[in-house]
Amino acid sequence: MRNRLLLVFVGVMALVLAVHDIPLAAHLNRVERDRLVTSLERDAFILAGRAEEALEGGTAGGEPELAKIVGDYSVAENVRVIVINREAIAVIVSDADAEPGEDFSNRPEVAKALTGQPDTGVRPSATLNADLFYVAVPVLSGDIVLGVVRLSAPERTVEDRTQDRVRGLFLVALISLLIAIAVALAMSSTVTRPLARLRGATQELASGHLDTRADIDEGPPEIRDLAVSFNTMASRLQSLVDRQRAFAGTASHQLRTPLTALRLRLDQVTQRLGDDPETAEKVEDAIAEADRLHRMIEGLLALTRAEDAALGPEVVDLAAIVRDRAEHWSPLADERMVSLTTSTPLTMSVLAVAGAVEQIIDNLVDNALEVSPSGVRLMLTIEAGHDETVLHVIDEGPGLSQADRAAAFDRFWRGSNAAPGGSGLGLAIVRQLVTAGGGTVELRQASTGGIDAAVTFQRPGRVITP
Repeated sequence: MRNRLLLVFVGVMALVLAVHDIPLAAHLNRVERDRLVTSLERDAFILAGRAEEALEGGTAGGEPELAKIVGDYSVAENVRVIVINREAIAVIVSDADAEPGEDFSNRPEVAKALTGQPDTGVRPSATLNADLFYVAVPVLSGDIVLGVVRLSAPERTVEDRTQDRVRGLFLVALISLLIAIAVALAMSSTVTRPLARLRGATQELASGHLDTRADIDEGPPEIRDLAVSFNTMASRLQSLVDRQRAFAGTASHQLRTPLTALRLRLDQVTQRLGDDPETAEKVEDAIAEADRLHRMIEGLLALTRAEDAALGPEVVDLAAIVRDRAEHWSPLADERMVSLTTSTPLTMSVLAVAGAVEQIIDNLVDNALEVSPSGVRLMLTIEAGHDETVLHVIDEGPGLSQADRAAAFDRFWRGSNAAPGGSGLGLAIVRQLVTAGGGTVELRQASTGGIDAAVTFQRPGRVITP
């Protein structure tokens, strides 16, 4: 967020500077060129005044003082200066590119100045093989033209001198932009730091830490107001969830006692019925329903404990737990003539809530055994990845449709193949326990035709193979 805010602020500042400085730079370029041209024209007339006496007496070429003035000016202004007599012959030259005595009658600016009209402009130069900027002014004695003083330089030299001022403007703009960036950094830190902390608080709340609260004493007033609103929402949400959990737990506990009493009385009724098979069957049905209700209550209590277990995961050995639970379930699997097999590394460290992996495996294996016919296999395998580890519980039962697999984790959902008396809470408990540890769970279609219950755990360590 800070970077986006900084980019927006700097972008707006850059746009403002561009809108302001680009037209200003173009105007400054024109003004500076006009100033430079005017300055050179003025200097050319001053030099023409100095050359008047020498050209009038025909001794310009032999005037060392005039030659020194021309040379010094040429060096100071980085221009070429030539003093030409009325016959268009150069008498003083400021550099070595031309020599006194050279004929300049073919230069259009010289020809025009010899008519008494100053000339300033740019033309192509065969000598320079580039454009030439020039100022040519007549040397006058009254109305008589005695010669010409011409100042010239490559056009790029004049452009460079003009651009110096424009570059200065852009330098100022760059400095302004750098100052704007510094100000934006300070402002964005002031705004984004409390926003980042508020975002962190929302992420903590979303991860299940309902006691998270935002700092209401930092940042601009608008952010402090937002933090207050967040804290109010978090408090109400925590209160709502706590009441819901308390109700589920309390109701389940309160129902245990009357259900136990009902179960005992039904058992007593069964013992007193004697030889009335019809009544005995009805009592057995009532006992079965009481048992199912008891299992449902126990499932709700387990789900409530799973929801309260979001205290943060710890490192557990998934491979050891899988082997232990497989040994625990093997007698029941053998009784149902189901082959329970495992494929695990020697050790496999994963992140999970304490005690959760055992409950997850127990629920998945119990569900798989309920739907597995005799003579099939039930496989528990571990698939190790770089950052994650996947536990697969694969059965060879009838399987589920895609829609049923998606709905199977809903509370109280029971498939058409579910055993009678189930609570429909087993997979909901599994999902809650897996999520609390930072993992995921899904039901996939197995290649055997049954279900592949894939539980993904985050992996803090590396596999140690046997």
